[in-house]
Amino acid sequence: MDLGALFYDLFFDYTLRTVALGSAVLGIVSGALGAYAVLRKQSLLGDAMSHAALPGIAIAFLLTGSKASLVLILGAAIAGWIGTLFIMSIVRLTRIKFDSALGLVLSVFFGFGLVLLTIIQKMPNANQAGLDKFLFGQAAALLERDVITMSILGSIAIITMMVFWKEFKLLSFDPDFGATLGFPMRLLDILLTTLIVLAIVLGLQTVGVVLMSAMIVAPAAAARQWTDRLGTMVFLSSIFGALAGIVGALLSSSIQRLPTGPTIVLCISAIVIVSLFFAPRRGLVWNWIRVRRNRGRLHIEAILEDLYSLASAHDNPEHAHSIAVLRLMSSGKGGVDKSLKTLEEQGYVRSVNSDQWALTKAGVEQAQNLMKIREGNN
Repeated sequence: MDLGALFYDLFFDYTLRTVALGSAVLGIVSGALGAYAVLRKQSLLGDAMSHAALPGIAIAFLLTGSKASLVLILGAAIAGWIGTLFIMSIVRLTRIKFDSALGLVLSVFFGFGLVLLTIIQKMPNANQAGLDKFLFGQAAALLERDVITMSILGSIAIITMMVFWKEFKLLSFDPDFGATLGFPMRLLDILLTTLIVLAIVLGLQTVGVVLMSAMIVAPAAAARQWTDRLGTMVFLSSIFGALAGIVGALLSSSIQRLPTGPTIVLCISAIVIVSLFFAPRRGLVWNWIRVRRNRGRLHIEAILEDLYSLASAHDNPEHAHSIAVLRLMSSGKGGVDKSLKTLEEQGYVRSVNSDQWALTKAGVEQAQNLMKIREGNN
């Protein structure tokens, strides 16, 4: 793989440039708005919306006979929005839980969409060809006008999100407090959901109905591992989404018969895996290191306190004691020799001989401080 030629094509090859730009736009918009879906614990809502959009695409084609991206996006958005309103209404008016309502609407709308697609495919004219690509996406079929449409609609969604930034933050973290301040939380919920629907329908042609939910959830899930701040999370989620889109387009163009949509999803999945393992504070690797470090620190402090307890039985607090006694007191914990070496390096203990260890003045003070802290916590 010639990286130089690949990056040259990224800027000067029409098809690759168009696919990469469209995928990047999709990643930015879905990543930014997906952050709210993840924070509100509505990740699967994206799955329901993307599946509910399928009959909208079919109906828009049946009514207009056009496969123009704007027409199909409009039909998908209306169907996805109606599906979302159905979910909200079912939860509000019945005893059916959110997950059950989501599964019900997802299956009904998706099944209806497949029936309509089957009917369309049996139509006598050839104009219907290609609509089935919305199931799994066909990014390679993106045209420049499609990218322009995605960019305009995506910009509207991002600008609206920024205008209602404080309101959406309240909706995500404390809707009850927002209601007491007089904000129309129900209308804000519908507005935010509408923006998420818009982000989803923008990506149907690129990654398809089946995989679009990953573009809503995965960038935000990865970004959540790196930060606790909403602004940073939205920014990182957009960057991760765009990066996955561009890298997926590049890999797909350089490897024969590698579909772009699934490749983009695999790229964002790789970003999620890296974030889960290596993100500071939340990463599994750093958490393991932190646990090991804390366990070692606690064991070292326990050895210091054991030495202090033994020394308290003598007039001299720096009285030496056998390492065998310390091993007996730390039975089952191990690491006494290593802990003593660490304490010696810190200046808290000293080796009297190969078998005897004693506290230093600094060690006595440190042990007393630890005992006070422990008594205060109790």
